[in-house]
Amino acid sequence: MKRVYLSTILFVFQFLALSVDAQVVVPLTDSIDQHLFNFKEIEWLEDRESKLGIEEVSSSLWNSNFLPSKRFNPTNEHRYSTYWFRVKVAFPSTTKRSWVIEFFDQTIDHLEFYSPDSNGNYKSFLVGDEMEFGKREIWHKNFIVPITPIPNQEITYYVKLNSRQKADVLIVLRAQSWLFQYALDEYFFFGIFYGMILVFSFYNLLMFLAVRERHYLFYILYLLSLGLYEMSADGIGFQYLWPEFPQWNYYASGIFLYLSTSFALVFSASLLNLRHENKLLLRVFLAAFIFRTVFLIISMIWIPEWFRYRFVEIIPFAAIYGASLYSFLIRKYPPARFLVMAYSFVAFGVLYKVLQYLEIEWRPLGELSHYSLGLSFIIEMLLLSFAITDKIRFLRLEKEQAQARTIEQLHENQKLKENQNQLLTEQVELKTQELREQNLFIEEQNRQLETANHQLEQQAQEIAAINLLLSKDNQKLQHDVAEVKEARILSKEVDFEEFSKMYPDDQSCLRFIADKKWVHDFQCVKCNYDGYSEGKTLYSRRCSRCGYDESVTAFTLLQNTRLPINKAFYMIFLVYSSNGTISSHRLSEILGIRQSTCWAYSSKIKKAMREYAKSHKNAHQHGWDSILMVHENA
Repeated sequence: MKRVYLSTILFVFQFLALSVDAQVVVPLTDSIDQHLFNFKEIEWLEDRESKLGIEEVSSSLWNSNFLPSKRFNPTNEHRYSTYWFRVKVAFPSTTKRSWVIEFFDQTIDHLEFYSPDSNGNYKSFLVGDEMEFGKREIWHKNFIVPITPIPNQEITYYVKLNSRQKADVLIVLRAQSWLFQYALDEYFFFGIFYGMILVFSFYNLLMFLAVRERHYLFYILYLLSLGLYEMSADGIGFQYLWPEFPQWNYYASGIFLYLSTSFALVFSASLLNLRHENKLLLRVFLAAFIFRTVFLIISMIWIPEWFRYRFVEIIPFAAIYGASLYSFLIRKYPPARFLVMAYSFVAFGVLYKVLQYLEIEWRPLGELSHYSLGLSFIIEMLLLSFAITDKIRFLRLEKEQAQARTIEQLHENQKLKENQNQLLTEQVELKTQELREQNLFIEEQNRQLETANHQLEQQAQEIAAINLLLSKDNQKLQHDVAEVKEARILSKEVDFEEFSKMYPDDQSCLRFIADKKWVHDFQCVKCNYDGYSEGKTLYSRRCSRCGYDESVTAFTLLQNTRLPINKAFYMIFLVYSSNGTISSHRLSEILGIRQSTCWAYSSKIKKAMREYAKSHKNAHQHGWDSILMVHENA
C-alpha cells in the first residue's frame, strides 16, 4: 500500500516537473499586434560541431535535448558553435491577418528560419548580415520572414544561428499591418535623427568657412563618424550605404566607433585648449588615442573577436569627461560647462546600454529607454554646439579685453615717447659738444695709430716668414708621425679602433694593396704588356693591348673574399702577429664575424704564411703585409 502511495506521489511530482519545464506555447489571436518571445517560450540547443540539420533537431530523438531559456532572450555564448532555437505558436481556427517573424538583432551573421507546412515539410528562409541586402525577401533593416498560419494547429518554428559576434535572440511575432506601421514610425524617427546630424554638420561647416575656427571642423568629423556608427549599429548603413558589401558589416561599427572617439578626443582637446593650458591632460588624451588605435589594429589584423568589446571606449570617454570636469571645476573655464553637461547625457546613455548588456532591467524613460543612447547623442549635439559658441564668445571677450589693454598701453607708450624725445634732444646737444672735443683727441690718436700700424706690418712680415718655416716643420712632423704609426702597426699588436685609423675605409685599404702590388709597375698577366689605363673598379688596371681588367685584389690573399676589406686586413694582422695561434672564436669576438667565417679565412691566412716562409728567409722579421701578395693558387 505504501509503495502504491509512494509511486503515486512520485508520478505527480514528475508530472509537475514536466509541466513546469515544458515549453510555453504562445496562443495567436487577431486581437494582438505583436508578441515578444521570452524565457521559456524559447528553447535552445547547442551544436558544437555544427553537424545537425533540420531533420535531426526536429525529430523526437533530439526533442528532449532542447533546454528552456533562463534569460529573457538567449545569446550565443560560444561564437564557433551552431545554435538551434525553437518557438511554438498555437493558431486559431481562422485569422484575418498576415503574420511575420522578426529578429531584432540585425548583426547576426547567418540565420536560417524553418517554417513547417501542412505536410510536415520545412521551408527554409536564409537571412543574415553576411549576405547582400538585396537578396532578402523583405527589405528591412531587421531580419523578417513571413509565416503561413495553419488553422487549429500548434506549430513549432526552428531557427539555426551562426555568428562571430554576440547575437541577441530577440524573436517577435508581428501582424504584417502592425509591422508596416511600426517600420514607418521607426524610419521616420531615424530620418529625424540622421537629418539632425546632417543639418548640424552643414551648419557647422558654414560656421567653419565663416570664422575659420578648427573646432567646427573637428565637430563635423565627430558628428559624421557618430552618425555612421549609429547607422552601422542599427542596420541602416547596410541597407542604404553598402548593401552589396556584407563583409563590411563585421568591421563597420568598430571602425566608426573608433573614429567617433578619436575625433571626440581631438575636438575636446581643441575646445579645452589643452595644448597651451594643460600639457599633462594632452598627454593623457594622446595615450588614450594611441591605446585605442593599437586596439583597433590588433582587432583588424590578429584578433577580430576584439571588435565586440565595446567597453574599451570607456577609456577615451573617461579621459574626455575627466578633462571637462577638471577644466570646469578647477580651471573655471566657462566653455567646459557645456562639455560636462553633454558628456553627462552620453554617460547616462552608455550606462543604460551597459545595464542592458548585463541584463539588468531599468527603464527610466519607459519604452523610449531603448533609444536612450540616441536621445543622449541628440542632446549632446545641441550642447556641444553651445560649447563651441561659448568658446567663440569667450575668445571674442578675451580679444576685446586684449585690444583695450593694447590701446591703453599705446597711450602710455606715446606719453613715454614724448618724454623720451625731449630728454634725448637735451642729451644730443650735450653729446654734440662732447664729440667736438673728442674729435680733436681722436685725430691725435689716429696719427699715433698710423705709426703703430706701420710697425705692425713689419712684424707681420717677420711672423709670416716664421710661420712658413713652422709649416714646413709641421709637414715633416706629420710625415714622421704617419711613418711611426705605420711602423707601430707593422711591428706590434694594436686594437681594431687604432688599426682602423690607419685604414679607415675600403678606399685606403685598396690604395695600400695597389701600391704594394704594382710597386714595380704593371705587367698584364695575360699578355705581359706593361701599358695600362684605369679599370672599371677602384684602383683596378686595364691592359692597353688585350683589354684584360685586373682588380686590386686579384692574385692576392684578398681575392674573392666577402669580408669587409679593413676587417680582412685586421684579421691578417692578428693572425700574423700571433704567429697563427689566435683562435677563430677570439677572432669572432674581436671582429663581430661568425666563427665559421673566421676559421675559414684564418686557415687561408696560415697557409699563406707557410708558403711565404718557404720562399723567404727570416720571414718572421717581415711585416704582416708581406703575405698580402701570396695567392692560394700561386
